[in-house]
Amino acid sequence: MKQYFKILTALLLCSTAFTMQALASSHREAPLISNDPLADNTDLYAFRSPADSSKIILIANYIPFEHPAGGPNWYTFGENIRYEIHIDNNTATTGDDIIYRFTFTQVNEDGSTFFNIRLGKQNIKTTYLCERSINGGTSFTSIVTAGVVPPNNIGPRSIEGGVGLGATDYNALMTAAIATATSGEKVFCGPVDDPFFVDLGGAFDAGGFRTAGARDGLAKFNCHTIAIEVPIATLQKTGKTTAMATSILDADFVIGVYANASRPAITTLSLAGDKPATSGAWTQVSRLGMPLTNEAVIAIGQKDRWNATSPANDGQFVPFFKNPELALYMDDSQFGGAVPGLAKLRVQTASLGAFDFRNGKPGLFPLKGSPAVAGTALDDAIFGTILLPDNMSPRAVDILPIFYTGVPNLRPYQLATGKGGNPLAAGKPFINNFLPTLGDYLRLNMAVPVTPRNSADFSPLGIVQAAVLGLTDPRFNANANIQFIPNMDGFPNGRRLEDDVTTIELQAVGGVALAAIGLWYDDYVPGGSPVTAQLVNTITFKEGVGKNDTTFKAAFPFVQTPWRGFTGASYTGPKSNVFNLGIAAEPIALSAFPSPFKTSTTFHYKVTTDAASVRIEITDALGRKIATINEGSRTKGDYYVPWSKANLASGAYYARMYADGLKSTTVGIIKAN
Repeated sequence: MKQYFKILTALLLCSTAFTMQALASSHREAPLISNDPLADNTDLYAFRSPADSSKIILIANYIPFEHPAGGPNWYTFGENIRYEIHIDNNTATTGDDIIYRFTFTQVNEDGSTFFNIRLGKQNIKTTYLCERSINGGTSFTSIVTAGVVPPNNIGPRSIEGGVGLGATDYNALMTAAIATATSGEKVFCGPVDDPFFVDLGGAFDAGGFRTAGARDGLAKFNCHTIAIEVPIATLQKTGKTTAMATSILDADFVIGVYANASRPAITTLSLAGDKPATSGAWTQVSRLGMPLTNEAVIAIGQKDRWNATSPANDGQFVPFFKNPELALYMDDSQFGGAVPGLAKLRVQTASLGAFDFRNGKPGLFPLKGSPAVAGTALDDAIFGTILLPDNMSPRAVDILPIFYTGVPNLRPYQLATGKGGNPLAAGKPFINNFLPTLGDYLRLNMAVPVTPRNSADFSPLGIVQAAVLGLTDPRFNANANIQFIPNMDGFPNGRRLEDDVTTIELQAVGGVALAAIGLWYDDYVPGGSPVTAQLVNTITFKEGVGKNDTTFKAAFPFVQTPWRGFTGASYTGPKSNVFNLGIAAEPIALSAFPSPFKTSTTFHYKVTTDAASVRIEITDALGRKIATINEGSRTKGDYYVPWSKANLASGAYYARMYADGLKSTTVGIIKAN
């Protein structure tokens, strides 16, 4: 059996090396909010900081599809909108325990020009007030006043130029905008690269998921982020640090997070062209906890209602999770044949020869009230009334807790490792983010250690990868003792920027969580290996893009510098420094802008072949190699690579791109003081 597990591990590694992507987490996900982009939550992240493990990073993104060159009035946070991040850390209290509230103000510093930035002055200059409540919203205290939102990354004349702000570079503006709250948190609000990656064109073309040739519909777009670095002791309900945790899965360290945006109920337009007047009660217009909930779980007729509803009233949406629509496209008796892109995912119809998890089927309900479930989470005396509600709600046992309660460290929610073939027995613990509020929160157990981003074990598959390691890797499957397994800190235990939430959620709907706890796929033969063809299909399922279109920062706020309008996706700057005398189009091409540069330049390259392993080499005037940028495998398309070298000596340098035996013409770049 160990040999079979080795095969599974190898297949998983091959898969994760070339795949992992997602649906649009919450971009224009409901009819009403699609008309109000400034209040539209796009994504929410909560993870333990890889730079300081005593801190938690909360990131709430807003404003979808910001084109970098979208002037002359660039996107920014809206006035008359309350942007909030809510934290629930105690089931004994009613409602949210901590709330961070942000409100923004705009001014024009030079009303005589149509430019956004001119001669050191900025129009639509945005500042913010951050308030915090630690009593469920009864009262708020100001913790950041006059916080600065950096301008959009318009271009070199506006940002670094003497006719603009004269900044060292855009990163300097971002760093200067990081505020330290009076209560100890770090806060950043401003434009950033949209960290989500998604083949929008394929996914929403009636489920046309593309395993090859996928295109990231969010590549080179920006969004606006609210990022907070918070000490764990601030978020833990009694002020504990992780040094005081009883284990790495201590239930006292679980928090639930959601972000929202609210507007006054009444807006009155001005006949004179002045700003609209607002009045009435603050009304929630957008919210986001778990990614994809409103995007791909809630039906379109209920999406606007969901956006307006508090998680405390989420019980009305439970039916969508007990029988998720996506499962119909993974069921050959329903519409499985209609969505070829999901052909590798098939829900269990006869797990262990007995249990059918297709929509409307009994699932584990035949075990309800039996001695087999006594003392497990499925016992009515524990959580059985929620997890086994009736004989027509099969996914109440896995999809519902993943989204709506978190997963407890109780039988049967432990890995099959150590269970001896009985899925209801005690196994190896691998998750405990249980916060039984029956509402849509992104739940995180803050006691779980961080997986280093440079670790060979790090994977965008989060908990799915942790489960595979716990089942297959000799470092982790020797016994059922609790131990840290890499990626236990990944989605759905919180959400890291790198996590491929769509692949994980599609695999979950396809039954991967059931298989992890020992409810194997239909092609499992008792006494044989559980590593069957269907399990391999599920684990190796890939949905296309693979990763974000740029890197992440190594320190707070972790999200990357926004794309520059002057060199954005639709405009790449002058190409006079590309020395190409040929007539036919090159299979690969490289350019750099700006040049001359003081602190950083951006390489733009194009790949016209189906796939290529790309690297860029930079040499000095004597031919000595200065740097190598390894881009890895790239498919057809345009790519942008920022290169920061403020300490590089002034002079002439040369760059050339190499891709699978091909090489571009040489690009000359000038470093100036």
